[in-house]
Amino acid sequence: MGYLPKKTLEDLEFFEVTEQIADFAITPMGKASCSALEPLMEQEAMLKELHIVSEYLSSFDNDNRIPNHGFEDLSPALQLLKIENSVLEIIAFRNIAAASQTVNTLLLFFNKFKSYYPSLHLLKGEMVVNKEIKKEIDNVIDRFGEIHDNASERLHTIRKQIQAIKGKIAQSFNKALSHCQNLDYLDDIRESVIENKRVLAVRAMYRRKVKGGIMGSSKTGSIVFIEPEATLNFSRELQNLVFEEHEEIKKILSQLSDYLRPQFDLIEHYQSYLIHIDTVFSRARYAQTINGLLPIFSDKQELELINAYHPLLYRSNQLENKKTYPQDIHLGPESRIVVISGPNAGGKSITLKTVGLLQLMLQSGILIPVHEKSRVSWFGSIITDIGDNQSIENHLSTYSYRLKNMKGFLKKCDHNTLFLIDEFGTGSDPELGGALAEVILEDLYERKSFGLITTHYANLKLLADELPAMLNANMQFDDKTLEPVFKLILGEAGSSFTFEVAQKNGIPFSLINRAKKKIERGKVRFDATIAKMQKERHQMAKTGKSLKEKENKFENESQRLKILNEKLKSKLINYQDLFDHNQRMIVLGNKLNDLAERFFQNNKKRPLIADLLRLVESENAKRKRKNPAQAKKNREVKKEVAIEVNQKLVSIRKEKKKNKATVTTSKPKPALDLKVGDKVRIVDGKSVGSIDAIEKQKAIVNYGLFTTQVSLDQLEIAN
Repeated sequence: MGYLPKKTLEDLEFFEVTEQIADFAITPMGKASCSALEPLMEQEAMLKELHIVSEYLSSFDNDNRIPNHGFEDLSPALQLLKIENSVLEIIAFRNIAAASQTVNTLLLFFNKFKSYYPSLHLLKGEMVVNKEIKKEIDNVIDRFGEIHDNASERLHTIRKQIQAIKGKIAQSFNKALSHCQNLDYLDDIRESVIENKRVLAVRAMYRRKVKGGIMGSSKTGSIVFIEPEATLNFSRELQNLVFEEHEEIKKILSQLSDYLRPQFDLIEHYQSYLIHIDTVFSRARYAQTINGLLPIFSDKQELELINAYHPLLYRSNQLENKKTYPQDIHLGPESRIVVISGPNAGGKSITLKTVGLLQLMLQSGILIPVHEKSRVSWFGSIITDIGDNQSIENHLSTYSYRLKNMKGFLKKCDHNTLFLIDEFGTGSDPELGGALAEVILEDLYERKSFGLITTHYANLKLLADELPAMLNANMQFDDKTLEPVFKLILGEAGSSFTFEVAQKNGIPFSLINRAKKKIERGKVRFDATIAKMQKERHQMAKTGKSLKEKENKFENESQRLKILNEKLKSKLINYQDLFDHNQRMIVLGNKLNDLAERFFQNNKKRPLIADLLRLVESENAKRKRKNPAQAKKNREVKKEVAIEVNQKLVSIRKEKKKNKATVTTSKPKPALDLKVGDKVRIVDGKSVGSIDAIEKQKAIVNYGLFTTQVSLDQLEIAN
């Protein structure tokens, strides 16, 4: 059995976390349950709760949102059901029916999506979908909270009789009203309502002439309110029927209560299940706000927290738009105890509380704000000694109280204990207190306990260097500004920067020098050496960071140049392919032109077709067969290159056209005297044709195989 005193929860402000979680609950019972959260006593129960909360958290980011779990308190109804022959009120029945339906909805949902939410699916235990409870209640009570007419045959009969009597009351009253109105017995208001009964407003002078029961009079006494005699008889009959209806309803509700009494355990299970779901929902919502997650659980005893945040500080800074600094800490078989040193206000205590509070949260089934690769384990006992522990009630000084705490530590600590001690050994003479703290720390070390302590004592720092499974650490400090960096450095002790901080805060330099002379020279040198090491480490860290950035920059640039080189190489190959292709097209075009010229001369089709077929077969013999995918890829590459070349050609042609236009403007081209039959070609063209006709500054040019229309100013005489 572990040891987890209430003082540990108070020291680490665990109850503030549970209060923040309670704010997310949607029911009063859920809020109370969240406020009462405490660390679990078994590892298996802890892991089960953490998986349940982690699954609920994942539901916020997927399409399979978990249905609403809201419900009303069933405790009053459960208390009544324990009493024999007790009858529940209608509102209690409705709450039970609603809770039953909510539970059924959740059970059906988790059955359907059990692959998404396996732990939540198992949370139901042996509970199954039960539709009978809601069905029985709905058969008696409608959605408006009224008893159905057909809840029993007798109730149905009574209500029919009540409706009939009400009809007779209305009929008899209207008859009396008409009669008295004709006799002019009534006041101008004619009628009124008293005690839910219609009454005649009779003038006082005629009250003896109207038979019936007097129900009252006006303030002035001029009007007497009378219920007609015939109506009065029917009203008495109605009262009897209403009483019978009330008795029958009591009987029906009594029978329904008796039906639910054997279902007591199930209804109680409904309430506990829904309260549990509400606490799971609240913990998941809280995890969402602090970026909580489920870290890796290790089989061996270790604690490796990466980018760990103090949840209370994180939320507080979040509301104020301030930055929160994460911490990295490692406790394992090789470093069971970490001795944290360094100046005050550097973050030592926050680091201590962060580790302790996160471990308490884990063991209470609450997700924690750390990196997903963090590793955690179970500690049976978690004990702390944090803050000023003067005990006014017991008339104990700080040191006496801390010694009493140490006595408890030495009794309870074992290999399954996590201890956290702030300012270890303070409160007494530094030499004597330091010596006692050293032997206590040695004893805790021998017990193979895990823990963190903060201290300014040099002998404890030296002890941490000497023992193999104990490690020094310090909170990094900027040696120039003397401001905390809030980063824990494992493996080296920290300087207290006592004289440096004093100098920064305006203490005269002469006094600081006198103080240095009053203490042991070796201690000053030791502290100065530690401070120097910290400065050098800080400088090395900055240099390493700078070199790493430059290395990354050069690596990125090298990668970019490599990619660019490959692109250029590929583009050159594609340009060469395009050039070779175009050269073949030019040769082929010249051959076709020769065939066309020969046909133009002899006008023989057969030789032309034969020559064309030979040319096609000759070209096809040069082609290589390629698979469809490769051919398609080649076509796409050629198409891209061709588009790029065409774009460049278009820009070159535009430039040439612009230059030609400039030349033309400066030197106007002389007009040619062209006539039908002249041999011509298009300016800068090679094909020669003859003019067949000239119409409106345009010539019809015959090229043998085809004719085309060209503007005269685009033609020149072919030599």
